[in-house]
Amino acid sequence: MKAALKTADGRFAIEEVEEPALPAADWAKVRIRVAGICGTDLRHWKKPEEQLRCCIMGHEMAGEVVEVGADVTRVKPGDRVLVESVLGCGRCDWCRARQYNRCPDLYPTRRASVSRAYAEYVVGPQHKLYRLPDHVGFDDAALLDTYAVCLHAQHLSGLTINAKVAIVGAGPIGLGQMMLAKASGADVLIVDTVAHSLDVARELGADRAVLSSEADPVAAAMDFSGGRGCDVVFECAGGTAMPVTLPLATKLVRRGGKVILVGGFDEGETSIALEWQRLQMSEIALIPSASFAFHDIYPEQEEVLELVARGKLRTQKLITHRFPLDRINDAFDIAQDKDRTGAIFVALMI
Repeated sequence: MKAALKTADGRFAIEEVEEPALPAADWAKVRIRVAGICGTDLRHWKKPEEQLRCCIMGHEMAGEVVEVGADVTRVKPGDRVLVESVLGCGRCDWCRARQYNRCPDLYPTRRASVSRAYAEYVVGPQHKLYRLPDHVGFDDAALLDTYAVCLHAQHLSGLTINAKVAIVGAGPIGLGQMMLAKASGADVLIVDTVAHSLDVARELGADRAVLSSEADPVAAAMDFSGGRGCDVVFECAGGTAMPVTLPLATKLVRRGGKVILVGGFDEGETSIALEWQRLQMSEIALIPSASFAFHDIYPEQEEVLELVARGKLRTQKLITHRFPLDRINDAFDIAQDKDRTGAIFVALMI
């Protein structure tokens, strides 16, 4: 099959590699049709990482089932499916409690099989495959990993109707977070540095959108919340922006409020100066959120599929660019240079 392999300099090379085989009777093979580029992928772009050299990357995908093991009953060949790539070891205490997003071996496990979206085929256990309604496209479904991350963060936040919410970052996660908050009855202020992303946020229902280069986000949040600060703030930028965006998030929240850390960090120690005395004296909660799993008895991946199918979450406004797999390096350049290109979600048509 055709696949994009990580190179020594952190880019991609298109190569012919062996198709994956089914490792167990309850697994299926999927022909990938659309894969997405997210912030996590971009943090590895053009970054030499020997441990990833020659690896197939990507974890947001949808496609068609082409082969099933003898014990598969959930899907059949020809089914259009969303593929969930959050796969834990299945044996640890967290996996047994369906908190597989906390599995100590999560990344090695998922990278070994299902988290290989930048290729023609992927294999995964049947419980990670969700059949798509006819009116939900492959490109719509490729966004649902992102939306499940947002839903998990909202569940952790305890957000309720009529809450005042601030979101830092208007990329795919920030916009998904905004739509979920609006669907739950909250009033939402969103902050970003890219004017185009904020235009999309307004189209999708943001109550206030703040371009941080032109207006003070803290003053805007205080005005928005009656001078108290927002009840819940979601930090959705992550990466190298964290030393700026996390302190900002803690300034937008009210006393007794919650800051949810949705944006991802790079590996290793990250030093970020915060006003710890103010946070403590105000009893502001900092709540990390990592990927997604189950909420009560419901898989969060399946929940967001239902929300998109019912029109409660929108997708097409976020999909700004589409590229064939052969142009994956161009696609990553476009996704990274969002200030110039207006990129939000870049899709690879495989």
